[in-house]
Amino acid sequence: MLKTLFGSDGNGSIRASYGIFYTEFPGLAAGIMYGVPPFGYNYLSPGPPLMATPFVTAATGVNNGQRFPFPFPPHNVSASHPDTSINWANFAPLAADPFFYYRNRVPYINSYMFSIQRQITARALLTMSYVGNQGHRILAVASVNPGDPALCLSLPGCGPFGEDTTYTTASGQTVNGTRTGQSKIGAPVGSSPNYGENTEDRSMANSNYNAFESTLRYRYAGSQFLLSYAYAKSIDQGSNIGEQIDLLNPRQTRAISAWDQRQTLVGSYTLALPIGSLLRRSNQLTDGWSLSGTIRFATGFPVTLYDNSDNSLLGTLGNGVNNYLLDTPQQLPGHLQINTNGRNGRPAFHTSLFSEETPGQLGNAKRRAFYGPGIENFDMAVQKNIRMAEARSFDFRVEAFNAFNHAQFYGPSSVDGQVDDPNFGHIVSAAAPRLVQLAVKFNF
Repeated sequence: MLKTLFGSDGNGSIRASYGIFYTEFPGLAAGIMYGVPPFGYNYLSPGPPLMATPFVTAATGVNNGQRFPFPFPPHNVSASHPDTSINWANFAPLAADPFFYYRNRVPYINSYMFSIQRQITARALLTMSYVGNQGHRILAVASVNPGDPALCLSLPGCGPFGEDTTYTTASGQTVNGTRTGQSKIGAPVGSSPNYGENTEDRSMANSNYNAFESTLRYRYAGSQFLLSYAYAKSIDQGSNIGEQIDLLNPRQTRAISAWDQRQTLVGSYTLALPIGSLLRRSNQLTDGWSLSGTIRFATGFPVTLYDNSDNSLLGTLGNGVNNYLLDTPQQLPGHLQINTNGRNGRPAFHTSLFSEETPGQLGNAKRRAFYGPGIENFDMAVQKNIRMAEARSFDFRVEAFNAFNHAQFYGPSSVDGQVDDPNFGHIVSAAAPRLVQLAVKFNF
Protein backbone atom coordinates (compact mmCIF):
# COMPACT_ATOMS: atom_id res chain seq x y z
CA MET A 1 0.00 0.00 0.00
CA LEU A 2 2.80 2.40 0.90
CA LYS A 3 4.53 1.64 -2.39
CA THR A 4 1.32 2.44 -4.25
CA LEU A 5 1.02 5.73 -2.36
CA PHE A 6 4.65 6.84 -2.52
CA GLY A 7 6.00 4.91 -5.48
CA SER A 8 9.46 3.39 -5.59
CA ASP A 9 12.43 4.72 -3.64
CA GLY A 10 12.92 8.47 -4.07
CA ASN A 11 9.49 9.10 -5.63
CA GLY A 12 7.66 10.22 -2.49
CA SER A 13 8.16 12.14 0.71
CA ILE A 14 6.40 13.09 3.94
CA ARG A 15 6.99 16.42 5.65
CA ALA A 16 5.66 17.80 8.92
CA SER A 17 6.41 20.90 10.94
CA TYR A 18 5.27 22.78 14.01
CA GLY A 19 6.34 26.09 15.47
CA ILE A 20 5.41 28.80 17.92
CA PHE A 21 6.10 32.32 16.70
CA TYR A 22 5.93 35.48 18.80
CA THR A 23 5.56 38.91 17.28
CA GLU A 24 5.97 42.49 18.37
CA PHE A 25 3.03 44.84 18.78
CA PRO A 26 2.43 46.56 15.41
CA GLY A 27 3.24 50.24 15.08
CA LEU A 28 -0.41 50.99 14.38
CA ALA A 29 -1.22 49.97 17.95
CA ALA A 30 0.93 52.85 19.20
CA GLY A 31 -0.24 55.22 16.49
CA ILE A 32 -3.91 54.97 17.48
CA MET A 33 -3.21 55.98 21.06
CA TYR A 34 -3.24 59.66 21.79
CA GLY A 35 -3.72 61.77 24.87
CA VAL A 36 -6.68 64.10 25.02
CA PRO A 37 -6.26 67.31 27.03
CA PRO A 38 -4.78 67.66 29.56
CA PHE A 39 -2.78 64.49 28.80
CA GLY A 40 -2.00 65.41 25.21
CA TYR A 41 -2.66 67.76 22.35
CA ASN A 42 -5.56 66.07 20.57
CA TYR A 43 -9.22 67.05 20.70
CA LEU A 44 -12.11 65.18 19.08
CA SER A 45 -15.33 67.17 18.99
CA PRO A 46 -18.44 65.30 20.23
CA GLY A 47 -20.35 66.84 17.30
CA PRO A 48 -19.66 68.79 14.08
CA PRO A 49 -18.16 72.11 15.25
CA LEU A 50 -18.21 75.65 13.94
CA MET A 51 -14.92 76.40 12.20
CA ALA A 52 -14.55 79.81 13.85
CA THR A 53 -15.28 78.32 17.28
CA PRO A 54 -14.06 74.71 17.19
CA PHE A 55 -15.21 73.93 20.73
CA VAL A 56 -18.83 74.89 20.03
CA THR A 57 -21.15 72.21 18.61
CA ALA A 58 -22.70 73.64 15.45
CA ALA A 59 -26.12 71.95 15.79
CA THR A 60 -26.85 72.86 19.42
CA GLY A 61 -24.52 75.74 20.27
CA VAL A 62 -23.21 73.84 23.28
CA ASN A 63 -19.78 75.08 24.37
CA ASN A 64 -17.60 72.08 25.17
CA GLY A 65 -14.98 74.21 26.92
CA GLN A 66 -11.65 75.64 25.83
CA ARG A 67 -9.05 72.83 25.92
CA PHE A 68 -5.98 74.83 24.91
CA PRO A 69 -3.56 76.10 25.92
CA PHE A 70 -2.73 74.25 29.10
CA PRO A 71 0.51 74.03 31.11
CA PHE A 72 2.38 70.77 30.73
CA PRO A 73 2.46 68.96 34.12
CA PRO A 74 5.74 68.86 36.06
CA HIS A 75 7.92 65.74 35.90
CA ASN A 76 7.37 64.77 39.55
CA VAL A 77 3.63 64.16 39.18
CA SER A 78 2.49 60.75 40.42
CA ALA A 79 -0.51 59.07 42.03
CA SER A 80 0.80 60.04 45.45
CA HIS A 81 1.80 63.51 44.28
CA PRO A 82 -0.96 64.70 41.91
CA ASP A 83 -0.98 67.96 39.99
CA THR A 84 -3.66 70.06 41.72
CA SER A 85 -3.33 73.05 39.39
CA ILE A 86 -5.55 71.60 36.64
CA ASN A 87 -9.21 72.53 36.39
CA TRP A 88 -10.54 69.13 35.36
CA ALA A 89 -14.03 70.47 34.70
CA ASN A 90 -12.65 72.20 31.62
CA PHE A 91 -11.68 68.86 30.04
CA ALA A 92 -14.61 66.65 31.04
CA PRO A 93 -15.81 64.40 29.72
CA LEU A 94 -12.66 62.52 28.75
CA ALA A 95 -13.88 60.80 25.60
CA ALA A 96 -12.75 59.21 22.33
CA ASP A 97 -9.45 58.37 24.01
CA PRO A 98 -8.08 54.94 22.94
CA PHE A 99 -5.41 53.56 25.23
CA PHE A 100 -3.08 50.58 25.51
CA TYR A 101 -4.20 48.06 28.15
CA TYR A 102 -1.51 47.89 30.81
CA ARG A 103 -1.62 44.08 31.15
CA ASN A 104 -1.20 43.29 27.45
CA ARG A 105 0.90 40.25 26.58
CA VAL A 106 2.88 39.57 23.42
CA PRO A 107 0.78 37.95 20.63
CA TYR A 108 1.88 34.56 19.32
CA ILE A 109 0.81 31.95 16.81
CA ASN A 110 0.94 28.14 16.72
CA SER A 111 1.65 27.03 13.17
CA TYR A 112 1.62 23.45 11.86
CA MET A 113 1.79 21.56 8.55
CA PHE A 114 1.62 18.01 7.24
CA SER A 115 2.47 17.33 3.60
CA ILE A 116 2.68 14.32 1.28
CA GLN A 117 4.53 14.66 -2.03
CA ARG A 118 4.51 12.12 -4.86
CA GLN A 119 6.30 12.10 -8.20
CA ILE A 120 3.66 10.60 -10.52
CA THR A 121 5.77 10.58 -13.71
CA ALA A 122 9.16 11.96 -14.64
CA ARG A 123 7.43 15.26 -15.51
CA ALA A 124 4.56 15.43 -12.98
CA LEU A 125 4.72 16.14 -9.25
CA LEU A 126 1.71 16.07 -6.87
CA THR A 127 1.72 17.70 -3.41
CA MET A 128 -1.10 17.48 -0.86
CA SER A 129 -0.89 19.37 2.43
CA TYR A 130 -2.83 20.20 5.55
CA VAL A 131 -1.81 23.56 7.04
CA GLY A 132 -3.16 25.47 10.00
CA ASN A 133 -2.44 28.03 12.64
CA GLN A 134 -3.89 29.31 15.89
CA GLY A 135 -3.44 32.97 16.80
CA HIS A 136 -3.49 34.08 20.44
CA ARG A 137 -3.46 37.42 22.29
CA ILE A 138 -4.23 39.36 19.13
CA LEU A 139 -4.71 43.08 19.69
CA ALA A 140 -8.32 44.19 19.47
CA VAL A 141 -10.40 47.22 20.45
CA ALA A 142 -13.10 47.03 23.13
CA SER A 143 -15.28 49.66 24.78
CA VAL A 144 -14.49 50.19 28.47
CA ASN A 145 -17.32 52.63 29.17
CA PRO A 146 -20.46 51.41 27.38
CA GLY A 147 -23.95 52.60 28.11
CA ASP A 148 -26.37 50.74 30.37
CA PRO A 149 -29.35 49.78 28.15
CA ALA A 150 -31.67 49.03 31.09
CA LEU A 151 -30.97 52.42 32.66
CA CYS A 152 -31.57 54.20 29.34
CA LEU A 153 -34.90 52.44 28.82
CA SER A 154 -36.01 53.60 32.28
CA LEU A 155 -35.19 57.27 31.66
CA PRO A 156 -37.63 59.66 29.94
CA GLY A 157 -36.29 60.76 26.55
CA CYS A 158 -33.28 58.41 26.52
CA GLY A 159 -32.55 56.65 23.24
CA PRO A 160 -29.88 55.86 20.65
CA PHE A 161 -26.73 58.04 20.89
CA GLY A 162 -28.03 59.49 24.15
CA GLU A 163 -25.49 57.80 26.42
CA ASP A 164 -23.79 61.12 27.25
CA THR A 165 -26.94 63.20 27.77
CA THR A 166 -28.07 64.46 31.18
CA TYR A 167 -31.54 63.25 32.22
CA THR A 168 -33.98 64.03 35.01
CA THR A 169 -36.08 61.22 36.44
CA ALA A 170 -39.74 61.53 37.46
CA SER A 171 -38.59 61.96 41.05
CA GLY A 172 -36.32 64.87 40.09
CA GLN A 173 -33.03 62.98 40.28
CA THR A 174 -30.31 64.06 37.84
CA VAL A 175 -28.60 61.31 35.84
CA ASN A 176 -25.43 62.33 34.01
CA GLY A 177 -25.56 59.87 31.15
CA THR A 178 -25.91 56.10 31.16
CA ARG A 179 -22.31 54.97 30.79
CA THR A 180 -20.72 52.53 33.18
CA GLY A 181 -17.21 51.19 33.56
CA GLN A 182 -15.13 54.32 34.20
CA SER A 183 -17.27 55.99 36.85
CA LYS A 184 -15.88 56.45 40.33
CA ILE A 185 -15.65 53.11 42.15
CA GLY A 186 -18.78 52.54 44.23
CA ALA A 187 -20.67 55.39 42.61
CA PRO A 188 -24.05 54.63 40.97
CA VAL A 189 -24.29 54.51 37.19
CA GLY A 190 -24.90 57.93 35.72
CA SER A 191 -23.49 59.79 38.72
CA SER A 192 -20.20 60.77 37.03
CA PRO A 193 -20.11 62.88 33.84
CA ASN A 194 -16.31 62.77 33.68
CA TYR A 195 -15.96 60.03 31.02
CA GLY A 196 -17.47 59.42 27.61
CA GLU A 197 -16.89 56.58 25.16
CA ASN A 198 -13.33 55.23 25.46
CA THR A 199 -11.71 52.08 24.11
CA GLU A 200 -8.80 49.93 25.13
CA ASP A 201 -6.39 48.22 22.77
CA ARG A 202 -6.15 44.84 24.44
CA SER A 203 -4.45 41.54 23.55
CA MET A 204 -7.61 39.49 23.97
CA ALA A 205 -8.59 38.17 20.52
CA ASN A 206 -7.94 34.75 18.97
CA SER A 207 -8.02 33.28 15.49
CA ASN A 208 -7.64 29.97 13.71
CA TYR A 209 -7.03 28.91 10.12
CA ASN A 210 -7.21 25.42 8.64
CA ALA A 211 -6.78 24.41 5.02
CA PHE A 212 -6.30 21.51 2.66
CA GLU A 213 -3.96 22.50 -0.18
CA SER A 214 -2.91 20.56 -3.24
CA THR A 215 -0.71 21.33 -6.26
CA LEU A 216 0.03 19.45 -9.45
CA ARG A 217 3.09 20.54 -11.43
CA TYR A 218 3.91 19.36 -14.95
CA ARG A 219 6.88 20.25 -17.18
CA TYR A 220 7.53 19.30 -20.78
CA ALA A 221 9.79 20.64 -23.56
CA GLY A 222 10.15 24.17 -22.18
CA SER A 223 6.48 24.43 -21.13
CA GLN A 224 5.14 24.12 -17.61
CA PHE A 225 1.74 23.87 -15.94
CA LEU A 226 0.74 24.35 -12.32
CA LEU A 227 -2.71 23.54 -10.93
CA SER A 228 -3.52 24.44 -7.31
CA TYR A 229 -6.62 23.90 -5.21
CA ALA A 230 -7.30 25.00 -1.63
CA TYR A 231 -10.24 24.39 0.70
CA ALA A 232 -9.86 26.60 3.76
CA LYS A 233 -11.61 28.35 6.61
CA SER A 234 -10.47 31.23 8.82
CA ILE A 235 -12.24 32.35 12.01
CA ASP A 236 -11.41 35.26 14.33
CA GLN A 237 -12.87 37.79 16.76
CA GLY A 238 -11.82 40.79 14.74
CA SER A 239 -10.20 40.83 11.32
CA ASN A 240 -8.70 44.27 11.89
CA ILE A 241 -8.17 46.59 14.78
CA GLY A 242 -11.21 48.63 13.75
CA GLU A 243 -13.63 45.80 14.57
CA GLN A 244 -14.72 45.97 18.18
CA ILE A 245 -15.03 43.04 20.57
CA ASP A 246 -17.86 42.62 23.04
CA LEU A 247 -15.91 42.85 26.30
CA LEU A 248 -18.71 41.14 28.27
CA ASN A 249 -19.05 38.25 25.83
CA PRO A 250 -16.00 37.98 23.53
CA ARG A 251 -17.33 34.83 21.85
CA GLN A 252 -20.30 36.82 20.53
CA THR A 253 -17.99 38.58 18.05
CA ARG A 254 -16.34 35.35 16.90
CA ALA A 255 -17.09 34.87 13.19
CA ILE A 256 -15.50 33.93 9.87
CA SER A 257 -12.65 36.25 8.92
CA ALA A 258 -13.12 39.13 6.50
CA TRP A 259 -10.54 37.57 4.16
CA ASP A 260 -11.88 33.99 4.43
CA GLN A 261 -12.08 32.36 1.01
CA ARG A 262 -13.55 28.88 1.18
CA GLN A 263 -12.42 27.44 -2.15
CA THR A 264 -9.76 28.56 -4.62
CA LEU A 265 -8.70 26.91 -7.87
CA VAL A 266 -5.76 28.47 -9.71
CA GLY A 267 -4.06 27.28 -12.85
CA SER A 268 -0.94 28.87 -14.30
CA TYR A 269 0.91 27.95 -17.44
CA THR A 270 3.80 28.86 -19.73
CA LEU A 271 3.67 27.48 -23.25
CA ALA A 272 6.70 27.59 -25.50
CA LEU A 273 5.27 28.43 -28.93
CA PRO A 274 7.10 26.38 -31.62
CA ILE A 275 6.57 28.93 -34.40
CA GLY A 276 9.94 28.18 -35.92
CA SER A 277 9.18 24.45 -36.10
CA LEU A 278 5.76 25.02 -37.63
CA LEU A 279 7.16 27.33 -40.30
CA ARG A 280 10.29 25.20 -40.65
CA ARG A 281 12.33 28.35 -40.30
CA SER A 282 14.38 29.15 -37.21
CA ASN A 283 15.54 32.76 -36.81
CA GLN A 284 15.27 35.75 -34.49
CA LEU A 285 11.73 36.43 -35.68
CA THR A 286 10.26 32.93 -35.23
CA ASP A 287 12.13 31.74 -32.11
CA GLY A 288 11.67 32.78 -28.47
CA TRP A 289 7.85 33.12 -28.40
CA SER A 290 5.80 31.98 -25.41
CA LEU A 291 2.26 32.27 -24.06
CA SER A 292 1.65 32.40 -20.32
CA GLY A 293 -1.23 33.14 -18.04
CA THR A 294 -3.19 32.52 -14.87
CA ILE A 295 -6.74 31.21 -14.55
CA ARG A 296 -8.48 31.73 -11.22
CA PHE A 297 -11.83 30.49 -9.94
CA ALA A 298 -12.62 31.30 -6.31
CA THR A 299 -15.57 31.69 -3.97
CA GLY A 300 -16.27 35.18 -2.64
CA PHE A 301 -15.34 36.97 0.53
CA PRO A 302 -17.81 37.13 3.45
CA VAL A 303 -20.38 39.91 3.67
CA THR A 304 -19.76 42.04 6.78
CA LEU A 305 -22.95 43.23 8.51
CA TYR A 306 -23.19 46.55 10.36
CA ASP A 307 -25.92 48.36 12.28
CA ASN A 308 -25.20 52.02 13.04
CA SER A 309 -28.56 52.69 14.69
CA ASP A 310 -27.18 52.30 18.26
CA ASN A 311 -30.48 50.67 19.20
CA SER A 312 -28.41 48.54 21.56
CA LEU A 313 -28.00 51.74 23.66
CA LEU A 314 -24.35 50.79 24.31
CA GLY A 315 -22.92 53.86 22.55
CA THR A 316 -19.80 52.11 21.22
CA LEU A 317 -19.08 55.11 19.01
CA GLY A 318 -16.27 55.37 16.48
CA ASN A 319 -13.17 57.32 17.47
CA GLY A 320 -10.98 56.90 14.43
CA VAL A 321 -9.94 53.40 15.50
CA ASN A 322 -13.23 51.55 15.68
CA ASN A 323 -14.99 53.03 12.67
CA TYR A 324 -18.20 51.10 13.26
CA LEU A 325 -20.34 50.31 16.27
CA LEU A 326 -20.27 46.94 17.96
CA ASP A 327 -23.88 46.49 16.81
CA THR A 328 -25.09 44.08 14.13
CA PRO A 329 -28.62 43.75 12.69
CA GLN A 330 -31.44 41.61 14.00
CA GLN A 331 -31.87 38.49 11.86
CA LEU A 332 -35.13 36.61 11.39
CA PRO A 333 -35.29 32.88 10.54
CA GLY A 334 -35.56 32.12 6.85
CA HIS A 335 -33.74 31.23 3.65
CA LEU A 336 -31.01 33.77 2.81
CA GLN A 337 -31.49 33.39 -0.96
CA ILE A 338 -27.83 34.10 -1.70
CA ASN A 339 -27.27 35.69 -5.12
CA THR A 340 -23.71 35.97 -6.42
CA ASN A 341 -24.63 37.17 -9.92
CA GLY A 342 -24.08 40.93 -10.00
CA ARG A 343 -25.64 41.28 -13.46
CA ASN A 344 -29.25 40.40 -12.63
CA GLY A 345 -29.88 43.44 -10.43
CA ARG A 346 -31.13 41.37 -7.51
CA PRO A 347 -29.85 41.82 -3.93
CA ALA A 348 -27.00 39.59 -2.82
CA PHE A 349 -29.22 38.08 -0.11
CA HIS A 350 -32.74 38.25 1.31
CA THR A 351 -32.61 41.69 2.94
CA SER A 352 -36.10 41.40 4.49
CA LEU A 353 -34.66 38.97 7.02
CA PHE A 354 -32.56 41.75 8.57
CA SER A 355 -33.68 44.82 10.48
CA GLU A 356 -32.34 47.27 13.03
CA GLU A 357 -31.80 45.95 16.54
CA THR A 358 -34.49 45.67 19.16
CA PRO A 359 -34.07 48.68 21.51
CA GLY A 360 -31.79 47.78 24.39
CA GLN A 361 -30.37 44.63 22.79
CA LEU A 362 -27.48 43.74 20.52
CA GLY A 363 -28.53 42.24 17.20
CA ASN A 364 -28.36 38.47 16.94
CA ALA A 365 -26.80 38.43 13.45
CA LYS A 366 -23.19 37.33 13.25
CA ARG A 367 -20.76 39.92 11.94
CA ARG A 368 -20.03 37.57 9.01
CA ALA A 369 -21.88 34.35 8.18
CA PHE A 370 -22.29 34.12 4.39
CA TYR A 371 -20.39 35.05 1.25
CA GLY A 372 -20.59 37.48 -1.65
CA PRO A 373 -19.76 36.97 -5.34
CA GLY A 374 -16.69 35.00 -6.33
CA ILE A 375 -14.21 35.46 -9.12
CA GLU A 376 -13.66 33.91 -12.58
CA ASN A 377 -10.60 35.62 -13.99
CA PHE A 378 -8.16 35.07 -16.85
CA ASP A 379 -4.82 36.88 -17.12
CA MET A 380 -2.70 36.28 -20.21
CA ALA A 381 0.65 37.38 -21.64
CA VAL A 382 2.49 36.89 -24.93
CA GLN A 383 6.27 37.18 -24.66
CA LYS A 384 9.04 37.40 -27.24
CA ASN A 385 12.67 36.97 -26.27
CA ILE A 386 15.42 38.33 -28.52
CA ARG A 387 18.93 37.23 -27.61
CA MET A 388 21.54 39.82 -28.59
CA ALA A 389 24.58 38.04 -27.23
CA GLU A 390 25.39 35.36 -24.70
CA ALA A 391 24.75 37.69 -21.75
CA ARG A 392 22.32 40.24 -23.25
CA SER A 393 18.72 39.91 -24.38
CA PHE A 394 15.44 41.78 -24.77
CA ASP A 395 12.03 40.62 -23.48
CA PHE A 396 8.93 42.08 -25.15
CA ARG A 397 5.60 41.40 -23.40
CA VAL A 398 1.94 42.13 -24.09
CA GLU A 399 -0.08 41.49 -20.92
CA ALA A 400 -3.84 41.43 -20.49
CA PHE A 401 -5.44 41.37 -17.03
CA ASN A 402 -9.05 40.17 -16.98
CA ALA A 403 -8.37 39.30 -20.61
CA PHE A 404 -11.98 38.48 -21.54
CA ASN A 405 -13.34 41.60 -19.78
CA HIS A 406 -15.60 39.48 -17.58
CA ALA A 407 -17.25 41.65 -14.90
CA GLN A 408 -15.92 40.61 -11.48
CA PHE A 409 -18.18 41.60 -8.59
CA TYR A 410 -15.49 40.58 -6.20
CA GLY A 411 -13.90 41.95 -3.06
CA PRO A 412 -14.43 42.28 0.70
CA SER A 413 -16.63 45.38 0.22
CA SER A 414 -18.48 44.37 -2.93
CA VAL A 415 -21.75 43.93 -0.99
CA ASP A 416 -23.22 46.71 1.18
CA GLY A 417 -23.74 45.21 4.65
CA GLN A 418 -24.90 48.38 6.45
CA VAL A 419 -28.53 47.76 7.40
CA ASP A 420 -29.25 51.51 7.56
CA ASP A 421 -28.06 52.21 3.99
CA PRO A 422 -30.44 52.44 1.00
CA ASN A 423 -28.18 49.99 -0.87
CA PHE A 424 -28.20 47.43 1.95
CA GLY A 425 -27.73 43.96 0.53
CA HIS A 426 -26.91 45.12 -2.99
CA ILE A 427 -23.71 44.43 -4.93
CA VAL A 428 -22.16 47.88 -5.11
CA SER A 429 -18.67 47.48 -6.57
CA ALA A 430 -16.70 45.50 -9.11
CA ALA A 431 -13.05 44.75 -9.78
CA ALA A 432 -11.17 46.48 -12.59
CA PRO A 433 -12.17 45.81 -16.22
CA ARG A 434 -9.74 44.48 -18.82
CA LEU A 435 -6.34 46.16 -18.60
CA VAL A 436 -3.69 45.77 -21.31
CA GLN A 437 -0.06 46.84 -20.93
CA LEU A 438 3.15 46.62 -22.94
CA ALA A 439 6.52 45.97 -21.36
CA VAL A 440 10.12 45.81 -22.54
CA LYS A 441 12.97 44.46 -20.40
CA PHE A 442 16.67 44.48 -21.21
CA ASN A 443 18.73 41.73 -19.56
CA PHE A 444 22.46 42.12 -19.22
